[in-house]
Amino acid sequence: MPLVKAQQVKHMTDCNWALFLDVDGTLLDIAATPTTVRVPRGLTRALNNVAASLDGALALISGRKIEDLDQLFCPLHLPAAGLHGAEIRRREGGPTENLDCVPIQPALREAINDLVEAHRGVQLEDKGHALALHYRSRPAAGPLLTHALAQLIEHHGPGLSLLSGKMVLELRDIRHSKASAVSAFMAVQPFAGRRPIFLGDDRTDEDGFTAVERGGGLALPVGRYNEGREPAFANPAEVRDWLDELPERLRAGF
Repeated sequence: MPLVKAQQVKHMTDCNWALFLDVDGTLLDIAATPTTVRVPRGLTRALNNVAASLDGALALISGRKIEDLDQLFCPLHLPAAGLHGAEIRRREGGPTENLDCVPIQPALREAINDLVEAHRGVQLEDKGHALALHYRSRPAAGPLLTHALAQLIEHHGPGLSLLSGKMVLELRDIRHSKASAVSAFMAVQPFAGRRPIFLGDDRTDEDGFTAVERGGGLALPVGRYNEGREPAFANPAEVRDWLDELPERLRAGF
């Protein structure tokens, strides 16, 4: 087992866990753009096997749209929350629910487009109910973009919040988060009554971490992101190795 402490997962032998997984930076290695990520060979099979071992109590919780997750992990249609909780599919193969979201006003979209055009290399990802500015190729622009977006939200974005992640800034409905997604899953079967575990790699996962800890579960960070949490896994490759081994560990009782 990689950096995961034995005492953190020793009770997983009873399979009474609900497993929540961030995607980019947790399951998948970060890529230059969201569209250039690669799903390593065997990961889809591993996710399917772990889900079966946990009686279906595995969900993906991501800033991506659920339809994007389905394309990445085809043919799986796992329980999932997309757009940081603004979309949810509560059971495997079930319908995707689009929760009520504050609309992004045309004036705000126009101002953000102007901001992106003024910073060569910054990419705008329009997710409909959320907007993401990726500045991986212009890391020095981060503080200026953060300040500018905060001002734009103050003037044109009531009900929206600014979420800062690894070389990305996201505007989203303030009512939805990875914490609200965890709560929604924990209210339904097969998640209800289980102890939650959340794996994530970024500040954008902090609310999910807090939600599972409040429910008596475990937050297992992937890598370091300067929030005072010790990593449970060094990188996504270690997460994938752990998932590969997990069904057998559960069967064998470690």
